[in-house]
Amino acid sequence: MNKKIQIFDSTLRDGAQGENVNFSVEDKLNVMKALDDFGIDFIEAGNPASNPKDMEFFKKAADYTLKHSKLVAFGSTRRKNISCQEDANLNALADTDVEYVSVFGKSWDMHATEIICTTLEENLNMISDTIKYLVSKGKKVFFDAEHFFDGYKENPEYALKTLVTAEQAGALAAVLCDTNGGCFPDEIAEIVKAAVSAVSIPVGIHCHNDTGCAAANSIAAVKSGAVQVQGTITGIGERCGNTNLSTVIANLQLKLGMDCVPESSMQELTRLARYIAEICNMKLTENMPYVGKSAFAHKGGMHTDGVKKNSRSFEHIPPDAVGNKRNILLSEVAGRSAILHRINEIAPELTKESPETQDIIDLLKNMEFKGYQYEAAEASFELLVKKYLGKIENFFAIKYFKIIGEKSGEFQNPSSAIVKISVNGKDEIAADEGDGPVNAIDKALRQALAVFYPSIADIHLTDYKVRVVDGSAATAANVRVLIESTDGKDIWTTVGASTDIINASVTALIDSLEYKLMKDSSRRIL
Repeated sequence: MNKKIQIFDSTLRDGAQGENVNFSVEDKLNVMKALDDFGIDFIEAGNPASNPKDMEFFKKAADYTLKHSKLVAFGSTRRKNISCQEDANLNALADTDVEYVSVFGKSWDMHATEIICTTLEENLNMISDTIKYLVSKGKKVFFDAEHFFDGYKENPEYALKTLVTAEQAGALAAVLCDTNGGCFPDEIAEIVKAAVSAVSIPVGIHCHNDTGCAAANSIAAVKSGAVQVQGTITGIGERCGNTNLSTVIANLQLKLGMDCVPESSMQELTRLARYIAEICNMKLTENMPYVGKSAFAHKGGMHTDGVKKNSRSFEHIPPDAVGNKRNILLSEVAGRSAILHRINEIAPELTKESPETQDIIDLLKNMEFKGYQYEAAEASFELLVKKYLGKIENFFAIKYFKIIGEKSGEFQNPSSAIVKISVNGKDEIAADEGDGPVNAIDKALRQALAVFYPSIADIHLTDYKVRVVDGSAATAANVRVLIESTDGKDIWTTVGASTDIINASVTALIDSLEYKLMKDSSRRIL
């Protein structure tokens, strides 16, 4: 049997401390359900005593029956020089309707004496009393040894003593925290071994990414005896973030043969990461290992040729092992074979000798001459090929659109847009306002299309880029617009080009909407 490594996700607690991350109660419930479906062992969901939102979350979460995960409430040891019964925050933690709680205490002597301004002995008492109290209330307690590694470097005897104290008080596990994120893998490995030797309860690891080593540090800890890894699915968190669990889970399970999540869940890893990024209203880093859009992207001619002949030549795992996909980028360095490979993904019946193949290549060159670029706009390229081959239905046509934007004095009024579309001979007119002309036409177009295609409501834009293609023409220059969209399941990019930025944007928007409708249509056929 493979070694089991517990996965402890803190997206809803430590991840929520990241810059620009703000979860609603409904967001937190959706993340909880997604993590449970995926097979995460523990979900640390917040501090019920810290704010009304977390308190409301735990009340609502009690109505759900989780299939796999255990919900964990988070808090701290009692305050200095008072009893547990007198500590309101601790009692709120004890009264929360969850079986598992995680409490942090100081393992760095400097923090005990200079930050919370108490004695080393009282700090140990705070740890012991808190855990005993929570255990007496029927809780299973994880002890988070805050700043453990920094504390160990300065006073190893005291740092280890905090772990022993937690164990003697009844802690379920001791979690070693690289709170400042300043350690390297060799340091983590050595210190984790010392901690594992000092206690008989399971040891966990909680790393931050301030040196860019959080994932490597977590793996080093596991190799040194840690059996629980804490982090967040997309690596979000305070400062530079937490251990990226999507990276660590894949490394441990696919590379080292350890059991982290159900085997069937691995192919859902990319979907999970992108779903949580969407809830966080954050763009998933494109070069993120395993789950990023560029994780299996190939551009150079030798690379694309090699991966086509044998995927192992330039891919360390099959993309579908984590639910991702290979992306052959179309560019001036990609070569004819790469273009043919991309065409074959869309139209496998075409060969190098097919007249349609040369026509598509010529069409691609002509579009690139006009300012289009399909290297990152794979959805627009797929639409281009399928339209040429007659493999896509005509979902809608825009009869006209008009945008109005004006400024009155110092105030910029919202832009307005009106659009008329036709679907199977039926016309629909819609108007809307937006923050700028592109947002206005986007909203009006969706409003009109939603009458015929309700799934349009699932789409939202996650990125919008404008690039001047020919700067020498100044304000009359050709511009290229790239739009990234998602429906919560998939992410796709479309492109438009024109000397008019509005027309370029509308072209990219139309492609984005058509691509969604094409996907929905193919799924209905299947």
